[in-house]
Amino acid sequence: MRVAIIAALALATTAATAQQGPMTAPGSKNPALVTGGSYTADAGHSIVTWTVDHMGFTPYSGMFGDVTGTLTLDPKNPSAAKVDVTIPVAKVTTASGGLTSHLLRAGKDGGKADFFGAAPADAKFVSTSVVATGQTAKVTGNLTLNGVTKPVTLDAAFYGAGKAPAMMGGKENVGFTATGTIRRSEFGIAYGIPIVSDAVKLDIVVAFQK
Repeated sequence: MRVAIIAALALATTAATAQQGPMTAPGSKNPALVTGGSYTADAGHSIVTWTVDHMGFTPYSGMFGDVTGTLTLDPKNPSAAKVDVTIPVAKVTTASGGLTSHLLRAGKDGGKADFFGAAPADAKFVSTSVVATGQTAKVTGNLTLNGVTKPVTLDAAFYGAGKAPAMMGGKENVGFTATGTIRRSEFGIAYGIPIVSDAVKLDIVVAFQK
């Protein structure tokens, strides 16, 4: 009897799935799905990953999550786009608890911290220029990190767009990736150079919703 019930449930599930058709992701790489307007960063799905060279032996990565901010976008004029995002440095994470603690450790005897310190201010990137070519763009802006503001250029690319399912809010989404490189010494973070590289590679994923 139990086997018969399980078999009946399996058949019913299969029939229901067949009627609904195959499941597909709601997002697509089709830029025609992007609509204009003001978007808000989806903090839960936006990540800034950083990578440094560790002693010439291996690359080492960590990340910042909970990125917040806004995007103003006109798909008919993508070069007019404006981005303003905030990165909570205090939420930095790595695969090593000891290293994460060191990144956020106060300076010894009240001195300057090796990296970010115990209560780091949020980092901020505000675009000043977007030069779009097809589905990619050079995004130049001012990055404020560790109390220092410097111009940075990122290579950005459209990743996907679409409308989320109703059970997940039903909002319109658009996502981008971006890469770039900064020199941490320019932002007053010179500890360990050159054993740990001055150059820091950035790999960025930001999702926006409206």
